[in-house]
Amino acid sequence: MTEFTEIPVIDVGPFARGENLETLVDEFRHAYSTIGFGYIIGHGIDPALIDAVFEASARFHALPLSEKMRIKLNRLHRGYIPINTSTDVNSKLADVKKPNQSASFMMMREDAVADPDVYLSGPNLWPTLPEFREALVAYSDAMTLLGFRLIKLALAAAGANPEDATAGFQTPTTWLRLLHYPPTPPQAPDDLYGSAPHTDFGCLTLLAQDDVGGLQVKTPTGNWIDAPKIDGAFVVNVGDMLHRMSNGRLLSTPHRVINRSGRERYSCPFFFDPHVSYGVAPLPGTGTPKFDSINFGSYLRSELQAGYDTHKKTR
Repeated sequence: MTEFTEIPVIDVGPFARGENLETLVDEFRHAYSTIGFGYIIGHGIDPALIDAVFEASARFHALPLSEKMRIKLNRLHRGYIPINTSTDVNSKLADVKKPNQSASFMMMREDAVADPDVYLSGPNLWPTLPEFREALVAYSDAMTLLGFRLIKLALAAAGANPEDATAGFQTPTTWLRLLHYPPTPPQAPDDLYGSAPHTDFGCLTLLAQDDVGGLQVKTPTGNWIDAPKIDGAFVVNVGDMLHRMSNGRLLSTPHRVINRSGRERYSCPFFFDPHVSYGVAPLPGTGTPKFDSINFGSYLRSELQAGYDTHKKTR
């Protein structure tokens, strides 16, 4: 694997305009086959939507704990996850014994009712906070459309036919998480993380973050490099399922958060995944399959229930 010292910036504006697609696919292929991370600009998301979701996040996390606990995370994986309740005890990347130092609100796709045949389907839990729901729904809708565009680029970069391969994403599984990281005390032990080292288990993660810093990406030699905010850019990375779909061509890279800034940190990761019924397997065009097919819903169920106090997705 190729050692890297910085994360590339990729302008996806040409994709929306239908120009220079071959060059853009090549850029995607290089970034995500060697690093697994990139800064995406030219994405078309209104900055006002991003500002609104950060403002909503700050208002939510400022609520009294008793108010937030009224919508504590439920069996549909929606609601509030308090600090000191999510410990990545199954991490293969670190000996994690302490809970992540973050709190979050989790929103998934809004369904009117839970379908017993569709894992994690159902309505979201909402706080009694003016304009909160509206801001999150508008942002999630816009990010879902961006997710469709980016997954097509990613699959083309892996050598697959993106039109054929995106059938499993026509009703995607989406997650929006509003994360709040308090500052880690300077004297804190080295194994106290805002988010312990991990890979994401889905397909694509699209991260909006503030300017506090703390996100770090692991290089093949074991070094950790910073991934600070770039104005107007999302940090986009590949997860374990897209790694499998690409037959290992696109990398799911370990990352972590350590907030030693002395300031509160906010980030808003959006996760774009296939429908829970989708069979995740190496796609035609990616070479001789190195992975067996797995059902995404079954995989999700095992991941979300196999040894985590609450939930794995932290960024």
